[in-house]
Amino acid sequence: LLTAVHKDFFRIVDYRELLFNDFGDRVAQILHVESVIPFWQNRNRKVQQEILIVNTHLLFPHNSSLSIVRLHQVYKILQYVESYQKEKKLNPMPIILCGDWNGSKRGHVYKFLRSQGFVSSYDTAHQYTDSDADAHKWVSHRNHRGNICGVDFIWLLNPIKDRKPLKTSWGEAVFSIIKYQLRSLVENDAFAFLKADGPGDYISFSGFCEALHQLGLRGHPYGLSAEETKDLWIEADIDGNGFVDYKEFQKRIWNPIWLERIEKYHEEGREGTEEQALGFNVKNAVLCPREVEKGMWPEDYSLSDHARLTVVFSPARMACPPTVY
Repeated sequence: LLTAVHKDFFRIVDYRELLFNDFGDRVAQILHVESVIPFWQNRNRKVQQEILIVNTHLLFPHNSSLSIVRLHQVYKILQYVESYQKEKKLNPMPIILCGDWNGSKRGHVYKFLRSQGFVSSYDTAHQYTDSDADAHKWVSHRNHRGNICGVDFIWLLNPIKDRKPLKTSWGEAVFSIIKYQLRSLVENDAFAFLKADGPGDYISFSGFCEALHQLGLRGHPYGLSAEETKDLWIEADIDGNGFVDYKEFQKRIWNPIWLERIEKYHEEGREGTEEQALGFNVKNAVLCPREVEKGMWPEDYSLSDHARLTVVFSPARMACPPTVY
């Protein structure tokens, strides 16, 4: 990986490397940068923009069992970003994630990042939605199998939302993978599979663990850990009685209904609780060669098997929740 910063515009405050030796032998770079030129004049103080930038290259999904590995890689990135912000006691600032994500808008990684409030800069610039109708409007890669797909993203998270807890988003994403792995089964049969040979009309913890093993989500070095499995079980067992009945299976796994966290503070008692932060608006985004913006790959393009994605951001001042560490 290479992340280049123009020294006339940005100063590197800190640099970290994140190794995925335990999750697919990949790597991520994390840069904390600060603008050299002030973005705003705040009273008598010049305000420099600070940004956290992550560059990565996720594992290619050679088979369905690698879905959990790729999700682990993104989860580890976001966990590290959170811990870095707490370690440095940073003020709210935008986070930019970029790189080859080796997955499309219909994948689990995309949905996981969207649940955390990240937006795809290219889709934002072109007003594309998360719907299936907009899933293939553009491509950025012709892979080794000859398939064309959109896998290169520059994600933006502005410091304006009360984000859903990271562990909650992680649980949702894993349950989504479980449902996808069981997609050939109807609802009753999927419940029976998770119930395994349990005596009652419920899923036991041991049956749940065995089902995860059969689905390829546990039992190998890159699979779910015992702690992660227990966390999932706690999410699924809504009433905490030690079993997951049919209604809990429906609510958490098959037809999940998750309580969304409120994105803005209630107006009551809000005065004086907001901070001013600097973020970004997506001004423009282009892919080159331009044919890929129409979902086509030009046969005469030989520079790379990836299209070049360029995004232009413009600074914006915005209100955000106060930072508490």
